[in-house]
Amino acid sequence: MKCVTHPMEPTMPTMTAAQRRAAEKADYDVFLAECPSRQLLDRLSDKWVTLVMVALERGPRRYSQLSRTIAGVSQKMLTQTLRTLERDGLVTRTVTASVPVTVTYELTDLGHSLQRVIHGLKDWAEAHMEDVLAARSTYDRQP
Repeated sequence: MKCVTHPMEPTMPTMTAAQRRAAEKADYDVFLAECPSRQLLDRLSDKWVTLVMVALERGPRRYSQLSRTIAGVSQKMLTQTLRTLERDGLVTRTVTASVPVTVTYELTDLGHSLQRVIHGLKDWAEAHMEDVLAARSTYDRQP
């Protein structure tokens, strides 16, 4: 399903396949309620997604390692987050037949392509927390 805010222009016969793909990508619009790109943006802005993506940046991790690394995440939320990331093609799940069975998660190439953005958001939050806390305090003191 494409989301367009404008009628698609007719495809010209001289347009290359790469040009057609680029034109089709431009058809997604996060400002439209039913657009899949908005659903993806909603998922990517979830705090657990951000934390899982950052935790996986150093390489494959087992579920228990992720659970210990991400303080406060419930088993249900971690499982749900990993499944949605796997479904979206950002994370792969590898099961190794051993005793006990070993399951690892790691970023796909698509997941790695998102790392700079996710890591930038994490870094910004950590670097500006004092400013945000000061702004909240100022706001909360207002009548």
